[in-house]
Amino acid sequence: MTVAAVTLAPTAGASHSDERPVMRPPVDAPVVDPFRMPDGPYGAGNRGIEYDTDTGDPVRAAAPGTVTFAGAVAGALYVTIDHGAHIRSSYSHLHRISVRVGARVDRGQVIAVAGDRLHFGVRVDEDYVDPDGYIGERRVRVRLVPLRW
Repeated sequence: MTVAAVTLAPTAGASHSDERPVMRPPVDAPVVDPFRMPDGPYGAGNRGIEYDTDTGDPVRAAAPGTVTFAGAVAGALYVTIDHGAHIRSSYSHLHRISVRVGARVDRGQVIAVAGDRLHFGVRVDEDYVDPDGYIGERRVRVRLVPLRW
């Protein structure tokens, strides 16, 4: 019996709308507040991951996609990226934005400059989900079975 590990990761140019993107953390900083599912639509919780950034740290796109929002909301700067398959990521509490709406970005491309913290969220349709479930390489174990004719 032979077993092989295969890593499935869409390339930067992948356009398969049914594929779930493989994301990387948007910054190299420690997590100070993990995802906590709120009790209800307006309940307390954390609908993303808070990173302890320093002002000026580069913020990178977690996965390839298209920028659908880049601007201010209630005095804070935000960027939202559509990754296809009904999945969007959002980056908030930014110091400066480096992309415009409609821009196509690659995984790892600098999209903004962080403020003193970064909030990173992931939505499937309109529901916030734990970003940790999307970060990292997906691995599939493959068992090769010899053919007998």
